[in-house]
Amino acid sequence: MKDTTKHQGLRNQLANVLEAKGINDEKVLKAIRKIPRHLFMDSSFEAHAYQDKAFPIAAEQTISQPYTVAFQSQVLEVKPGDKVLEIGTGSGYQTAVLLELDAEVYSIERQHELFKKTSMFLPKLGYKPKRFIFGDGYKGLPEEAPFDKIIVTAGAPYVPKALLGQIKVGGRLLIPVGDKEQVMTLFIRKSPKEFEKHELGGFRFVPMLKKKN
Repeated sequence: MKDTTKHQGLRNQLANVLEAKGINDEKVLKAIRKIPRHLFMDSSFEAHAYQDKAFPIAAEQTISQPYTVAFQSQVLEVKPGDKVLEIGTGSGYQTAVLLELDAEVYSIERQHELFKKTSMFLPKLGYKPKRFIFGDGYKGLPEEAPFDKIIVTAGAPYVPKALLGQIKVGGRLLIPVGDKEQVMTLFIRKSPKEFEKHELGGFRFVPMLKKKN
C-alpha cells in the first residue's frame, strides 16, 4: 500500500492527458491527481496504472480507462451531498472518484469475489460509501430511492426501467447502452413522466450482468 512522489508525478501526467482530451471539471481532475490508482490493481501491473487505458482485474472484469471514469464523472455534474447510486462497484476506482466529489455513494456489485474484495479494500484507503450492496444492478436500490444521480459502469443491452424510476426530477442517469459496443447515454428527468435523452458517443464496457452469481 505504498504511494510515492513518483506515483504522484504519474497521476499529474495522467490528469494532464485527460485535460487534453477534454476533461475540464477541476474537481474531477483533482480526484484523478489524488487517488492512487495503482493500489486498485494487482501490483505486478503497477506500471500500467497511470496509462489512459482499461485493465483486467478479478472476476473477468476491468478497471475502466481513466478517461471513461473522468468523462462519466464530469457528465454526472456531481454536487457535494448528492445521493449517487453506482451500478458496478468493480475495483472501486470510480467509487473513490465519486467520494472525492463529496457524493453520498451507494454502490452495487453482483460479482461476489469483487464485492468482498472492494468492500474491504476501499475503507482501508479512507473511502467509505454509505452502503456497499451485493445484488442485481438492473433492479437499482428502491429502498434508498430517489437518487440525484445514477451511474452505470457496465454495458447494458437496454435501459432498465427500474433505474429511470429511481431518479429525482432534475436528476441524471448515465448509462452505456448496447451489446458489443455501447453508446454513452444520459437521461435527465424533467418531470415525473418526461426524460431528456442525450447520446454522448461510443465506449466499450464489460457487460452488465443480471442476477447475483
